[in-house]
Amino acid sequence: MVWVPLRPTRTDRRAPLRAPTHCGTTMSLEWLMGWSWSLDGLRDFIATGIQSFRDCDATALAAVACFLVLFVWYCYHVGREQPRAYTTVNALMQSAEVNGVQNGYVYCHSPECVRCTHHDGLNQKLYHNLQEYAKRYSWSGMGRIHKGIREQGRYLNSRPSIQKPEVFFLPDLPTTPYFSRDAQKHDVELLERNFQTILCEFETLYKAFSNCSLPQGWKMNSTPSGEWFTFYLVNQGMCVPRNCRRCPRTYRLLGSLRTCIGNNVFGNACISVLSPGTVIAEHYGPTNIRIRCHLGLKTPSNCELVVGGEPQCWAEGRCLLFDDSFLHTAFHEGAPEDGPRVVFMVDLWHPNVAAAERQALDFIFAPGR
Repeated sequence: MVWVPLRPTRTDRRAPLRAPTHCGTTMSLEWLMGWSWSLDGLRDFIATGIQSFRDCDATALAAVACFLVLFVWYCYHVGREQPRAYTTVNALMQSAEVNGVQNGYVYCHSPECVRCTHHDGLNQKLYHNLQEYAKRYSWSGMGRIHKGIREQGRYLNSRPSIQKPEVFFLPDLPTTPYFSRDAQKHDVELLERNFQTILCEFETLYKAFSNCSLPQGWKMNSTPSGEWFTFYLVNQGMCVPRNCRRCPRTYRLLGSLRTCIGNNVFGNACISVLSPGTVIAEHYGPTNIRIRCHLGLKTPSNCELVVGGEPQCWAEGRCLLFDDSFLHTAFHEGAPEDGPRVVFMVDLWHPNVAAAERQALDFIFAPGR
């Protein structure tokens, strides 16, 4: 048998102490009385809860129980599936070491890469990737991507010749050959403030051309005439570690850009050099989800960029934004003594691609996926 102190009256609990000599005894009695009262309250609360449970309708109880079971199952299911870890551009260097580089230039090793292969099953693969993403996360905000993948063939085949992305077209995006600086104002201003930093690192790299025809880390691109060299820091969503170590300040700058595409195959960052007399053949970019930013480093006269039939000129220390899914070309018609045209090129998100869509596209078009 357990002894429980009797519940005191409210008057007794609030009675003042009678004398200082009995202070310890009075405090002990008050503590025991309060403890008894709290136990009684807890007992009444439990009894009330049990009675309320008995009075409930059986159907309502069954429904509540089903919801609880479903909630526990959902928590277990979500917790068991480990989501794919996304990395920022600052963390790409470690992963790229595993994939290997050739002359500092990353080549895709996966025959299933959606950026590098064109086959009849591409749409099915993209839709499978979208379903996998939605299963792990949500279908919310995936309307345009779902629509684009479902009707990708029609979009690409029926597009006017002025804009025809080769891999993926996201519908309902505003289309224009060139964008204003305000489209990605933060990143544009950040790049322009660091113009001298990028230029100094380029000039250090370019000195190596006096020693050999194609220094380590540079890639020569095919052109109808002249020479077009590129030095990639990020190529198709993958960092080039050796090149990044040679341009540490420029590489760190990429991590400060808010809209740099660094986690999917449509993202690139490189130094692009056109020697005098070079013409780049007209071509289309792979997608319209990005805008390409050129920061002018060296811009002699008689150099032009033509996008969608509209010509523009570069300016040193200034950014030029354009949609490379439009038919575009570039040329340098200056004299040899004018020197090369040099720009720092980085791919940024199209301003009208929502945050949820960016996350999904990073998943769908992850390098090697």
